[in-house]
Amino acid sequence: QVQLVESGGGLAQAGGSLRLSCAASGRTLSYYAMGWFRQAPGKEREFVATINWSGTSTQYGDSVKGRFTISRDNAKNTVYLQMNSLKPEDTAVYYCAAGHSMEVRTSGFHSWGQGTQVTVSS
Repeated sequence: QVQLVESGGGLAQAGGSLRLSCAASGRTLSYYAMGWFRQAPGKEREFVATINWSGTSTQYGDSVKGRFTISRDNAKNTVYLQMNSLKPEDTAVYYCAAGHSMEVRTSGFHSWGQGTQVTVSS
């Protein structure tokens, strides 16, 4: 089983940028498709982005398309989420997840990190 740890969250102003990282241990990340999800207080966990094992295919949620970019460095066992043009509605806990294929559903991923808080002020 792979263990995942997110980092890079924090406070940003609207229009600003943050880059989240998800470091894996236990197994090499190249075995897995990866995803980013987020959850705001009182809301369900929402799909943000997913990437295939090689990094050649990506998919994004409608609310982040054109602003966020998912990427991976298998040599570093790390997945990234570059977040630009941040909005207050991007405020949430962000989770990375590992699965066997690209998915938009939480049920498609079997391993999850503990999450990192992102807060965007207006």
